[in-house]
Amino acid sequence: MKFRTGIGYDVHQLKEGLPLWLGGVLVPHSKGLVGHSDADVLIHAICDALLGAAALGDIGKHFPDTDPAYKGIDSKILLKKVCELIRLKGYEIGNIDAILCMQKPKVAPYISKMRETLAACTGVDIDYISVKATTTEHLGFEGREEGISAIATALIEITKA
Repeated sequence: MKFRTGIGYDVHQLKEGLPLWLGGVLVPHSKGLVGHSDADVLIHAICDALLGAAALGDIGKHFPDTDPAYKGIDSKILLKKVCELIRLKGYEIGNIDAILCMQKPKVAPYISKMRETLAACTGVDIDYISVKATTTEHLGFEGREEGISAIATALIEITKA
C-alpha cells in the first residue's frame, strides 16, 4: 500500500448577522463567516488537505471565488466534488483530522454532528473523521473573535496502479 498526506488551512472573518456553518452544521451564534461560498472554514481546510494529498492544487483552483457559480454554495457540495476528484485519480481516503481555532461559540455540542456530516459527504466511516476545537486564550484574531481558522490533515491511499 502507498499513502500520501496533505494539510489544509483556511481562515474566514466573522461578521454579525451571518449564519455560522462549521463542518456542514449550522451553529447558533450572533456572528457568521464571510466568504464567497457559505464560508465553512472547516470544510475548506479539509478540501485543501485532500487536494494537497493528491497533488491536485487547492480549493481556489477548483472552485474560484471569481466564479459566480460558487456564490453562496454549500461547502458540503464542494467537499463531495473534491472526493470525486481524488477518487477519479485513484485514491481513497484513509482518515481526516481537523481542528477549529476560535474563541466563541463553544462547539463541543456540535462536533458529533459535524463528524456525521463529514463522514456522509466523504463516504468515509465516522471512525476515520476527527474534529477538535480549541480557543486561542483570547490571543490573535481568533481570540478577539474577528475570525475563525481551521487546520486539517488527510491521509489518502493509492487504490489504482
